[in-house]
Amino acid sequence: MRVLVLGGYGAVGARVMTELAVRGVTALAAGRDRLRADRVVDLTVPGSFTAALSDVDVVVNAAGTEDPALAKVATDQGVAFVELTASTGYVARLERLTPAAPLLLSVGLAPGLTNLLAADLHATEPGPIDLAVVLGAGERHGAAATEWTYGLLGRRFVDPAGGLVRNYSRPAAFELPGLGRRRLYRTDFADQHVLTRQLGVPVRTYFGLDSRLATAALAGLTWLPYAERAPRGVHFPGTDRWLILARARNGTTRWAHGRNQSHATAVIGAMTAVAAVGLPAGVHHLHQLATLSDVPAGRGVKLGDSLG
Repeated sequence: MRVLVLGGYGAVGARVMTELAVRGVTALAAGRDRLRADRVVDLTVPGSFTAALSDVDVVVNAAGTEDPALAKVATDQGVAFVELTASTGYVARLERLTPAAPLLLSVGLAPGLTNLLAADLHATEPGPIDLAVVLGAGERHGAAATEWTYGLLGRRFVDPAGGLVRNYSRPAAFELPGLGRRRLYRTDFADQHVLTRQLGVPVRTYFGLDSRLATAALAGLTWLPYAERAPRGVHFPGTDRWLILARARNGTTRWAHGRNQSHATAVIGAMTAVAAVGLPAGVHHLHQLATLSDVPAGRGVKLGDSLG
């Protein structure tokens, strides 16, 4: 098995390479830097990506480039494509494809692990689900993740009940293991839309950073004109700890936690890449092919649950 990792020496991609190696998989880093790339790929040059697909079984997109053409080029050649993105619009465009090989979506922490937590909870508590996503403000996130977070400021998305919701508004309180009671804010992660449609119940995602100050700053900035243009170089105090939680209406929860979001994303990404081989052609979301029991033990992703 050979996996091509787009952005294979970036914040997430380098860790995907490591996790694949742990599983005994041959991983090839793709990018423009000839000194660090196993296969030089410039996604702005026509044909560069196509040429890199020879003798490859799976592509993992950790480059942050959101272009459905990449998935189409790969799957047209019979190569499975694993996409690491949280962008609602991009996921929707990928879902409209009819790929000739497996196309894996909802891969990472949120979406990804949130999907597995929600699906597991829904099996016993089939009502509405709230998802809590808390990331470490102290972690140095990749450029694509930072741009995505700031880019949501001031923008709106559709709620499961209809109507528009402004990102980083409409707070809800959560009791979070190890963090206590926290106010988190509605944010347009792709998981809630996919899960609402596929589970048949309203699913809503709430977001915050481990720094209360940083979370409050996002909630305030979202109401300012042109907030999405806010400077990207501001770093708030915090840790690299993350926690995600799925909560049913009766208080029953499933959660996962760990350190370093990029590492956890890579763990789920590598797990999905291995699972992609042998799947039928078409679009697959992570919760359709895996469960919480498939999350590898001892790789930094810890699971928990409690009854309401």
